[in-house]
Order: sequence, then C-alpha cells, then structure tokens
Amino acid sequence: MIQRRTVGIVGTGHVGTAGAYAIYNQGLASELLLVDKDEQKAQGEAMDLMHGQLLVGRVSCRAVGYDALRDAQVIVLSAGASQASPEESRLDLLRRNATIFEDIVDHLDRHAPEAILVVATNPVDVLTYLTQELSNRPNNRIIGTGTLLDTARFRALLGRYYDVDPRSVHAYILGEHGDSEVPVWSNATIGGQLIQGRTVFGTDWDPDAMEAIFEESRSAAYEIIDKKGYTDSAIGVVIARIVRAILEDQNSVLPISVRPDGAYGIKDVCLSTPCAIGLSGVDKHVNPDLSPDEEEAMRASAQALKESREGLTVAQ
Repeated sequence: MIQRRTVGIVGTGHVGTAGAYAIYNQGLASELLLVDKDEQKAQGEAMDLMHGQLLVGRVSCRAVGYDALRDAQVIVLSAGASQASPEESRLDLLRRNATIFEDIVDHLDRHAPEAILVVATNPVDVLTYLTQELSNRPNNRIIGTGTLLDTARFRALLGRYYDVDPRSVHAYILGEHGDSEVPVWSNATIGGQLIQGRTVFGTDWDPDAMEAIFEESRSAAYEIIDKKGYTDSAIGVVIARIVRAILEDQNSVLPISVRPDGAYGIKDVCLSTPCAIGLSGVDKHVNPDLSPDEEEAMRASAQALKESREGLTVAQ
C-alpha cells in the first residue's frame, strides 16, 4: 500500500500560500490541509489549488481545523501578525507572534503530536526556539527555514558572478536569518575548487565584489519588500525543498534553524547550521570547520538572537 503524504499549512497568508503552491506544483503531497483563522481565505486557497489537478496530478486540497491534521507527516507554520504600525517595536511584534504560536503549538501537540514542524514565520530563529520551548515533541522534529533562503540567494549571485549554474556553487550563509548572518567564505567552492583568494574559471577573487554579493544577499528581502510589499515566491520554494527532504527521507544537508547544542561554543538558541534532514527531522549536525573569524561571527550572531528575545515570556 502506498502511504499518503499529508502536509499541513497553518497560516494562508503570502508565505503559507506560496509554500502550498510550491508543494502542490512539485507533486510532493497527496493531501494538502490548510488551516487559517480566516476560514474563508483558507477555503478559497484550497479551491484555487484543487482546480489545477488536471495539470499537476491528483492532490486533495482542503481547508480544515486542527483536528484534521492528525495524519500529517509535516506541518508548516507560516501564521503570524504583521507590524501594526511603524511605531510598533520588534519586541512588541514578537510578543504578539509568541501569543499566536502558544495557541498554535497547543493545538498541534494535542492533534498532531507526531508531525515534524517547519517554522517559516519571522523572526524565524526566535520563533523556532519558542516552538521548541512550547512543544512536547523532541527538538529534532522542530526546525526553522533559517538561512536556506539566504544561502539560495547567495549561491544564485555567486553563480551569476562566475557564470555557472548556482547548483554547482557550494557556499553557505549561516547564523541568524537576519542582519547578523554569516557568509562562510573559508570553504566556499565551485566544482570542488575553493574560491577564496583564487582564480576560478578565469575569474579572479575580488574581495570588494564578494562583499557586495554578500550584502546583496543579506539586504534582498528589504529591497523586495520595498518594491512589491512582501516576499513569498522564493521562501515558498524553500518550504517545498525542506518538505521534500523530509517526506522522501533524503537526509539532505541544508542550512536550517536548529539548536547547535555546543557547536562553535553556542547553546540555548536556534540559528542555522548545515544539518541532514529526513523522516526523523534533524538526523545529523554537520558543523563544518570555520575560520576563527567566522566562528566568532557565529557566536556574535547567537548573542544577537538571545538579546532579541529578552523581555519575551511564554507560558510553559
């Protein structure tokens, strides 16, 4: 008997809908279950997806309540409040999202205790940590999308610079999904060749150009939001990539938000390091060798994340 692949999406805003569409379009799930406090919105998105089955294959798409998520293998958390006004502080916004997540995690622990949770709501690292604190399931079954999107942007820009397929570029951005993120130049390669300080495919290493590429990667979200109001397409593909790795038990190594538990001297925080993920969630922590400067930057990123959650209290 072929096992059904059931994926839940909690929150059908821009990010949740983009993730659902990418999962649907790639044929990763046999059943997509959409949950939203706005039931009409969830129903509309489910109907819109369902009507494309002729072109992508049979996929059941339904708007449901939390109780229907009991058979889901993976549940994506993309719900959350947006900034109420320019005057609202980051901590106030985080507090509102923490309250939302307390309710969501309570429902998921009661109705879908075996599912792997993928957190996609920003600030993703803090909310991944919060979800791990709130949930009864093991930490390895709660992961955040982390810097997979930043890494995808980074590799795309490096591919453009070196005129190669970005899939042939192996370079990570680690740490926070945010301003303190860390580009790992020390082991960045193309076709097995280290690029730092070298000429690759006739293109010289240019420190200024590399810094510009990193800055463009780091600031991409701000620019996209300024131009179109939100980001959704690329993060939707990121969600689908993580869901594929889990459902197909790929043990793919991806930079996702987890607890390093001592790697690089970092504890009690979630941030991105490369991990192998599959049906059990996080199966292995890779922890690549970093330069001393990169390790220090990782610790600074962890400290920035700890400071960002200061003043946040949640019910346990």
